[in-house]
Amino acid sequence: MLTFSEFLRRMAADSTFAVTAVLTVAVIFVNGWTDAPNAIATCIATGAMGMHAAIGMAAACNLMGALGMAWLCPAVTDAICGMVDFGADARAASIALCAALFAIVTWAVAAWRFGIPTSESHALIAGITGAAAALTGSFACVNGREWGKVLLGLLLAAVLGMALGTAAELLTRRLFRCAPQRFFRHAQRAAAAGTAFLHGAQDGQKFIGILLLGRAFALGEMGEAILRPPLWLLLLGAVTMGIGTAMGGRRIIRKMGYELARLSPRQGFATDLAASVCLLLPTVLGIPVSTTHTKTAAILGVGAAAPEARVNRRAAREMILAWLCTFPGCGLIGFFMARLFLRLLF
Repeated sequence: MLTFSEFLRRMAADSTFAVTAVLTVAVIFVNGWTDAPNAIATCIATGAMGMHAAIGMAAACNLMGALGMAWLCPAVTDAICGMVDFGADARAASIALCAALFAIVTWAVAAWRFGIPTSESHALIAGITGAAAALTGSFACVNGREWGKVLLGLLLAAVLGMALGTAAELLTRRLFRCAPQRFFRHAQRAAAAGTAFLHGAQDGQKFIGILLLGRAFALGEMGEAILRPPLWLLLLGAVTMGIGTAMGGRRIIRKMGYELARLSPRQGFATDLAASVCLLLPTVLGIPVSTTHTKTAAILGVGAAAPEARVNRRAAREMILAWLCTFPGCGLIGFFMARLFLRLLF
């Protein structure tokens, strides 16, 4: 089991591992800053919670989700660690992993700058795949079984998210027709907390898996089984994501909560409930999914069942275009950055 003191000694002795660790922490921070706000955007837009209260709640729930599920049910961590094979050269693998992380940070910050919600999960998967392909010279390094889970996650996020959003809208309209708006605001707070918790459970595991990969490369443990992460490493990832979330991500909140659709408190509750249920199943089964995609699909599902929600088709098209560009865009950045890093440092 890797201890914190050993981790610090390894960082001091191995500059490549130190850079990998710092970049991974930066990616986790950026994820909390730019991706986690999707979980609370509708809660803020409907007036269920104020901006600062919602951000604080999301930060705490992200931390608990990343800590709890990564320790109790680390299936998503295992999936990410087995996504690609970086080859047998530990130093070259570390350099390529650094390039992938650099690509993810670049992509995420650019998306935040334009206020476009993108999937850090898919940026991560595309970045490490592109970097591994640059290192090994082909896509034979890709684990088809784990990539199949990613494609399944895409389908689940889109289809199940929309279906659950539509069902939740119809059910809440029928079952709670006479309930006051205050009831739905309280209910939405609980549903938004569940979405934030499961975002931490999903994305916290993914990036903790990258830290474990970097540690394995630094120790030359290529191809060996990735052990369950120690508690201190879970805390590092969870706290970093929580701090990132506490930074706000107001541009992402505006796009997702105010521009994509105009939801009432009941519709906001239906959206957050659908997104939480849609995130729970893949997390337990070890299928990587995107909180951004899931939440957006739930909003569109509610909008399909409630025309008064007035879905902004232009904003929806912008977000879908950003999603379509994430895999090739981040994959290419990871590929070319890995080639550059390997040429300069290896």
